[in-house]
Amino acid sequence: MESKVGQSSAEQIVTNSGGSGNIESLTHCATRLRFQLRDASLIDQAALEKVPGVMGVVPQSGNRLQVVIGGAVQSTFADIMALPSMKSIGKGTSSDADVKAAARAGGPRGKVAWLDSFFEYLSDSFRPLLGVLLGASLIIAFAAVLDALGVVDFRATDKPATWVFVDAMWRGVFYFLPIMVAYNASKKLNVDPWVGAAIMGALMTPEFVSLNDPERFPSTVCTINQTLGSQSCVADIFGLPMQLNDYSGQVFVPLIMVAILGLLYKGLKKIFPENVQMVFVPFFSLAIMIPLTAFLIGPLGIWLGNGLGSGLAWLNTNVPFVFALLIPMLYPFLVPLGLHWPLNALMLMNINTLGYDFIQGPMGAWNFACFGATAGVLVLSMRDKDVTMRQTATGALAAGLLGGISEPSLYGIHLRFKRIYPRMLIGCFTGGLVIAVLGAPFGGVKTSAFAFTSLLTIPVFDPMWVYIIAIAAAFIVSMVLIIIFDYRTPEQKAEAKAEQEQAAADLAAEVAAPAAVTAAAAGAAAAPITPAEPTNEVMAPVSGQMVSLQDVDDKVFASGALGKGVGIVPADGRVVSPITGTMVTVAKTGHAFGIKSDDGVEVLVHIGIDTVQLNGDGFDVAVQKKQRVNAGDLLANVNLDTIKQAGFDTTVILTVTNTAALAAVAPHPAANVSVGQPVIDVEH
Repeated sequence: MESKVGQSSAEQIVTNSGGSGNIESLTHCATRLRFQLRDASLIDQAALEKVPGVMGVVPQSGNRLQVVIGGAVQSTFADIMALPSMKSIGKGTSSDADVKAAARAGGPRGKVAWLDSFFEYLSDSFRPLLGVLLGASLIIAFAAVLDALGVVDFRATDKPATWVFVDAMWRGVFYFLPIMVAYNASKKLNVDPWVGAAIMGALMTPEFVSLNDPERFPSTVCTINQTLGSQSCVADIFGLPMQLNDYSGQVFVPLIMVAILGLLYKGLKKIFPENVQMVFVPFFSLAIMIPLTAFLIGPLGIWLGNGLGSGLAWLNTNVPFVFALLIPMLYPFLVPLGLHWPLNALMLMNINTLGYDFIQGPMGAWNFACFGATAGVLVLSMRDKDVTMRQTATGALAAGLLGGISEPSLYGIHLRFKRIYPRMLIGCFTGGLVIAVLGAPFGGVKTSAFAFTSLLTIPVFDPMWVYIIAIAAAFIVSMVLIIIFDYRTPEQKAEAKAEQEQAAADLAAEVAAPAAVTAAAAGAAAAPITPAEPTNEVMAPVSGQMVSLQDVDDKVFASGALGKGVGIVPADGRVVSPITGTMVTVAKTGHAFGIKSDDGVEVLVHIGIDTVQLNGDGFDVAVQKKQRVNAGDLLANVNLDTIKQAGFDTTVILTVTNTAALAAVAPHPAANVSVGQPVIDVEH
């Protein structure tokens, strides 16, 4: 889809992220593009949010940016990476974890860095598994529908071979879940993921499982828990007692194990020379961590998971009314912060230990309240003929109702319009209240599967009729409240109306322009069109002492990561455009300007080093984004004394950000220069 300026959505996303030269790396997850930028102040968030296909924009600390796309994220990512200007971006960055690891190297991202890292560790250990978990949950839903129709007894122990095979199709995902989690967690901590997977795999082999057989191993002692009806065995290994557990479906064990493995792995790499690391680091990792996990970490993880699950089970059993209301009211705040991952782990733990989970039922009330709010926004956008919001809401609603994914709704709509949350929370409360009242005789709403709460997985919940009433109530209440009371403030409604009117006017002008040209041609010979002058030189934006870019006191610029260029220690604060073209980026703080010439030369004028921290103090900006400028036109008047008094370097940095796309970019040698004097030669 082309914008009115002829750019595709992919090109607009790159441009409004500060241009390709500002992108250090790019990857994506299930619904979002994840950028690691060089200078986050160059982001034009308002313009990004208006790009067709973009559901939301989430700037983050550490020069990171998330752009919410939804189900089309893979194709959008491919379109961006196929752009000529992106050919040198992201090489060697194959995963989301790699990008975030680089971000962490730049310093903490929040007030409590370790807490941020902890939840990121949990999130990235599970996130890559969402697709396969969703696939398995739909297989379960299919079997549950057949069970409800009387085609097959889904819970029978003597099912025909065909249905035993169907069980294997979904059960394999959950049985080997510890190995998958260990793989992802290891990758997250820059440990060979196959080492982490192999350690968990050792505790799931037939040999390890056979240790539970007292007839084969007389030293194994088993006891029966009369209350739970479960068997607990202890084997004699190397003369030491080893508690034997079923580790299939466990998640806490691999998470704890990999955290310790990460420390050991890095320590071993420091001890052994690089030429023997390939052999000895995995060997000692396996030799140390498998026994440590079997004797200590495994039982500890089982105890921790059971303890947390038992605590929530107690709450669900003794105060079910409170529990049913608490879960849907908490989730709207947990999901945006990524704090819901521990609860997801508990759901899997409950299914593995109890055979069912009681958290997902109340969680469904939150999800459908979220989708109901999105449906309300869709209704209003259709009424108001708001094409952009209608597209956003349609994609988010489809992702929610069919996939159970709430992020497109949250980031694309709800977190952008603060009036949505109060209305959505009433829907959450209503759904939770239905489960609390109608589900009380049944001990709440339960499920034996890890299911994304969508329309397709309704059959896996029991009692299903209670669940249907609860999610329907949550959905309808949220939707109706949004429709009645709107999701925008009066100011936002007026702004949206003005934008629509402006868009209509722009479209009319575009349609009228060709007609005007045709009419003029019919009446008289058309005037010859003078082609734009090729950009072969980039001028000095300010007078002063020009220095080599390598001598600039900024590692990113000096490395050439933002293209070849020069630095100029300014003699005065008048900064002008170094080329003729269009303003692509105008930082709100006034410290940086991106200009693109008609023949595709992209330059960045960066005033001072770290001056973004001045928040515009001392900068009087004279241009705006999309404005046409000629070489020598004023960009900004800058108070150099203000910069110096704040302790920052005043050097003006000039780079050609798309150096890689040009035949040659040759900066001139260091010298005293005057404003408008050529300082960089360019060849196409």
